[in-house]
Parts: sequence; C-alpha cells; structure tokens
Amino acid sequence: MGVPARKACPLGVTLGDVGRDRVVTRRDQFDSTELTECHPGWWSRRDSTVTGDRAQALVIEDSPEITLLVRGLLEKEGYAVVATPQGRRGIEYARAEQPELVILDLSLPDTDGVEVCRELRSFSDAYIVMVTARDDEVDKIVGLTVGADDYVTKPFSPRELAARVRAMRRRPRVAPARESREFGHLVIDPIAREVMVNGTNIELTKIEFDILDLLSGSPRRTFTREQLLEHVWGDWFGDDHVIEVHMGKLRKKLGESASSPRHIRTLRGVGYRFEPA
Repeated sequence: MGVPARKACPLGVTLGDVGRDRVVTRRDQFDSTELTECHPGWWSRRDSTVTGDRAQALVIEDSPEITLLVRGLLEKEGYAVVATPQGRRGIEYARAEQPELVILDLSLPDTDGVEVCRELRSFSDAYIVMVTARDDEVDKIVGLTVGADDYVTKPFSPRELAARVRAMRRRPRVAPARESREFGHLVIDPIAREVMVNGTNIELTKIEFDILDLLSGSPRRTFTREQLLEHVWGDWFGDDHVIEVHMGKLRKKLGESASSPRHIRTLRGVGYRFEPA
C-alpha cells in the first residue's frame, strides 16, 4: 500500500515484540498505516480522533515503537490519546487542552524532558509519568523533584505502567487553592469557600462546595463516581445515588440542569467533568 501525500513518520519503526513482562524495543519495518506524522511534529493513528467524553492523555515520546505501545495501553484504559515526539509541541497541546495524563520521555530531540516537566507543572495539574532508558537514581530524583508523579525505566512492563496509571487515577489531584477561579458569570473562592453567580452570593452546603471545588479545580478532567466518593465523602459505604442527589441540588443553585449543563457535565457510565465555559 502506497504512502499518501501526507508525509509518513520519518523514523520508520514499528511496534516490536511485547512480552508478558517486558517491552522488546526492536527496530523493524514500519507500517505507515499504523502511525503517521499527521501534522509536523504530531503522530496519530490514521483512524484516531480525540473526541467524545474520554479523558485525554498526551504522549511525548520520540520513539514510534514506544508510542504505539503506550497509545494502545492507554486506549484500553479509556483514554483518547494524542502523541508528539517534540517537547515544545507537547507543552503547546497541554496548555490548550489540559490533558489528564502525560507520558513524558526524558530524552527528546528538541528539548530536555526535565525542562518540559518543569514547564508543564507550572500551569497543569496533570498526572505526569516520566519514561526513560536511563536507570539513574539522580535522574529519577530530579524528575520527581520538578513535578513528575511517577517514573518508569525502559524496558518496562506494560502491565506495570497500566497499574501505575490506575493507581494515580484513584487519587484525584486537586489544583492548589488560589484566591479565586473565574468562569464568566461563575466565581469560586476556594479559600473563603464562597461562590458567586452573576454577582450574587450562592449558599452551598459543605458537600456541594466540595464537589464544585474538586471539579472546578481541574477543568475538563473527568472524575469517576468512585473518585468523587473517595474525595468528597471519604469512607462511604452507602448507596452512591447520593452523588446524583447532591449534584442535582448543586446544579439548581448554579442555574443549570443535567439536560442543559453549562459547567457540570455528566458522562454517562463514567462520571462528571467541569467545563470552564
């Protein structure tokens, strides 16, 4: 099959053997139907689109082989995945789209992965997992110090990476408290625990405010029902229908509903997400 007018990925490699416990990074014949450079600096499957209600993951990795492996793994975990081999491109995408998860290679062709991590952490609260071929304790310490949440070394176990991602998602990250968060008509003060809609102060219960604080602290991030229960209610052993009850009351006070949400969206079978506008 011929390569279309759009330029194929120049590195010409494909996914090597993936064993039960280790990734074998073998360079072979690259199948251009699997991964293409869809735009300068961006890699994507031909049939892949980042749409719908799936949480987004960004892979910043210069090896197409590893990119294919990680993409497939994350898609099985329910993510919509975008990948780039360039650190600067990754930063641009993360700033615009605020993905939930970033898989970041430490060695990139255009910039140092540590600096990419440092810049990402300056504006994003995404989960960041560093991936590198360097099994150096100093590298790991530096990576974690600048804001990475976890660190895996090539060759790595796909099952281990998947388990680490699941563990991070069970511990929702909340953005650091700031003086206020403004979303047009909606203003949230996490320190004073006050909410205003169109200039009018809205009285929320503790549970209602905690839900709004969690969701608005990470705009566009999807929180599962389990995460909401764990973060807002703590050790909860009752019916999780309690979420719908409080969510309905919160939406009513904010002047919206489940059928016509402005900020709080329901993702059926998944959870909830805050849209900034």
